[in-house]
Amino acid sequence: MDDGVRMSLEEVGREARAILNAYGFSDDHADAIADTMVAAERDGCHHHGLFRLPFYVKAVTVGRAATTAEPTLSELAPGVIAMDAHLAFAPLALQRAHAPLVARARSQGLAALALKNAHNVAALWPEVERLAEAGLVAFAFTSAMPYVAPHGGVKPLFGTNPMAFAWPRRDAPPLVFDMATSACARGEIQIRLRDGRTLEEGWAIDAQGQPTTDPQTALEGAQLPFGGAKGALLSMMVELLAGPLIGDVLSVEAGEADTARSGAPCGGELILAIDPTRMMWEGDLDRQAAHAERLFALMLQQEGVRLPSDRRYQARTRALQEGVVIAPALHETLQALKAAA
Repeated sequence: MDDGVRMSLEEVGREARAILNAYGFSDDHADAIADTMVAAERDGCHHHGLFRLPFYVKAVTVGRAATTAEPTLSELAPGVIAMDAHLAFAPLALQRAHAPLVARARSQGLAALALKNAHNVAALWPEVERLAEAGLVAFAFTSAMPYVAPHGGVKPLFGTNPMAFAWPRRDAPPLVFDMATSACARGEIQIRLRDGRTLEEGWAIDAQGQPTTDPQTALEGAQLPFGGAKGALLSMMVELLAGPLIGDVLSVEAGEADTARSGAPCGGELILAIDPTRMMWEGDLDRQAAHAERLFALMLQQEGVRLPSDRRYQARTRALQEGVVIAPALHETLQALKAAA
């Protein structure tokens, strides 16, 4: 039974574009951002769908984010390119960088993209999925705001620092995962606050370092890394890859710069793309692909196991047929944004 507003994916896209245009986003930026929101809603990733529209709007209304800046591409080495978003949001820059990154990966065997000066409140899986659809193995890493305490600490320092991975498959959609190095995504806490639901144990601590399941208290305190020290080490790794390595900021520095508290971090993203045809002496792609499929088959032989992204693809199939349901509170927020534009 629906308890919200049902929309087709076309309606989701039109709603997002209309609001973004109303707040000054160029058509190219509005289209690219709307595409990421449609993909998130389509795949059941609601905390990266229309829920994010207020973040885009606030970053613009407080003067933090650019709405019309054209991203510019630079070649740093034969297999390394940099894309400067010039303080705009990431989706358009990522779209523009896709073809050059694919070309360099196929030419060099392995290529890297350093995306810099980009506001980013979207998921990472769309960019790695696109690369896998082009036949490449892909990784992506980005930092955020200081939301997460390092293992043993109580003060926010790291971002939720997601990383994504995609593996191309011959007769199935790419295998993809996109995971925060925190115990949960920031958006999940925000949605639970909106919906009046508590958090899971081990997700967050309050400002005094005590465990909490209250979303508001968690937002005022700190999130925790998943898996204790192991998650914290991965989070530190992402900080280094998306910050110092490519000449951009740490999460704590992104937080210091956001004096208007827009909630939209501005920083870097590192993407690696590998051409699997260039990674074997024999160049036997059939054997390589079959070898990977053996692993997936062995995993699925065990009851209760599913492959990463299978649930997203199932949600995608349903959404293409039935549309998606938008929470009443979110629908009201969207109407308020339109009225205030």
